[in-house]
Amino acid sequence: MSTDRGGFAGFRLTGRTWVDDLGIWSSAVAADGRPGSALRFDPRLVADPSARERLVAAVIADRRLAQSGMTGLVPVADLVTAGDEVWLITSEPVGPTVGDLLSSGLPGSSRPDAGSAATVLAETAQTLLAVHASGLAHGELHPGTVVIAADGSALLAERGLADALLGRPPAPERDVAAWASLARGLAATWASADRGAAGLLERVAATASIRGLAPARDALLAGRDVLPSGFTTRDRLVATLHRWPEHEAPTLGGHPAPVRPAPDEGEIVTLLHVPRPGDPRGSAGGDQQAPGGGERRPEDVVMRFGPGVPSETTAAQLWRAGRDQQQTELPSGRLAAAAAPRARRRRGRTVLASAILALMVVGALAIWLFRGPATPLEVTKVDVSAPKKAQGCDTTVKITGVLSTNGAGGEVRYQWKRSDRKEPIAQTDQIASGDASHEVSLEWTVKGEGNFKGTATLMVLSPVPEGKKIQDRATFTYKCS
Repeated sequence: MSTDRGGFAGFRLTGRTWVDDLGIWSSAVAADGRPGSALRFDPRLVADPSARERLVAAVIADRRLAQSGMTGLVPVADLVTAGDEVWLITSEPVGPTVGDLLSSGLPGSSRPDAGSAATVLAETAQTLLAVHASGLAHGELHPGTVVIAADGSALLAERGLADALLGRPPAPERDVAAWASLARGLAATWASADRGAAGLLERVAATASIRGLAPARDALLAGRDVLPSGFTTRDRLVATLHRWPEHEAPTLGGHPAPVRPAPDEGEIVTLLHVPRPGDPRGSAGGDQQAPGGGERRPEDVVMRFGPGVPSETTAAQLWRAGRDQQQTELPSGRLAAAAAPRARRRRGRTVLASAILALMVVGALAIWLFRGPATPLEVTKVDVSAPKKAQGCDTTVKITGVLSTNGAGGEVRYQWKRSDRKEPIAQTDQIASGDASHEVSLEWTVKGEGNFKGTATLMVLSPVPEGKKIQDRATFTYKCS
């Protein structure tokens, strides 16, 4: 589908849409013809003002990383609101992704190979290490968030967005576990025809789980002798992209979405800092303090602009030009005459605002003094489920667990135990206040011929009622002949 649905913030939506966990993505084209993408967030995820603040902070952090020279993230062009909607606009397409290529019907000779898998793993590992070194994390790494750019390079999409919207702190260990899972998945798919390369990817996945991402990356590069020649030039990935059907929309692991019209250009407000000429803080978002950190002026953070805006910088210039023109249209005498009643009205509003603020402070103090003790988080039940249908050859099985809580916020510690391993897999998640349930998952890759029954046990370590054991298990079958 390629229906033109109008444009906004300098981009035109082309009509290709698909759904993922954060909302609805749309293909977009910039005014100069460059392709991009636009994400309309699920309204439920951005309804809380604090979630929007965290989202702004995450996007600004991404732009700082880009300004520092990092090239492994899909660049963000803008973050805007339109009425009750929040949109993220990227200046590069977010597809096809590794997930798209894994699920495509491309013939074997056109599919990525073991060298392609190694390229993706090496480049994503390098990007993640740089992100972690900055005190950040991706938070939702999976095949649907690893984008293959036109030159065959691997870019990460949606960095930090899920963590920001869910209120989770950065957890680099979650990224490492996800990267190891990605390595095992690519070993079982793109590298399955090359036993030596598949073995290398399995080893680096195990290295990441035990020793960390940097040693895993080094082990991958040290084993390049078993990889196909030319993998460092991304030749096979570029060839795959040339055969990628132009009509096929990327999925990001989701489903086609209904076509929506673009928002009214006049309602759009950018949430990112737009510098004024001579502003020492540099380009948009370059040195702006994150929400809650440092002083910033309202006019530096949210600016409104109108239809026909070709780009973010030009949008800011047009907006400022219109504002300045309105301020200078009146002759100086009329300006002075109009300023006096406005000053009196401002003084009256200031007195009223001060009185209201005093009452708010007193009310807040009373609430704080008479508040009861906060209810701590407690997990009361856990349910684990696995696929009921027998799994086929060389597959990754997803085991899902749902933690039932008392609705309080806090940190939960839990562990997965697989029947084929002695050592459990310990993890920590942050649960937002008001959520009565929290979903966790385990990806279990099984390869080779034969029959196998796997059992995954999920045990909550804390917080649980004293003297009570909170755990559940699920079993799946694997058949490959």
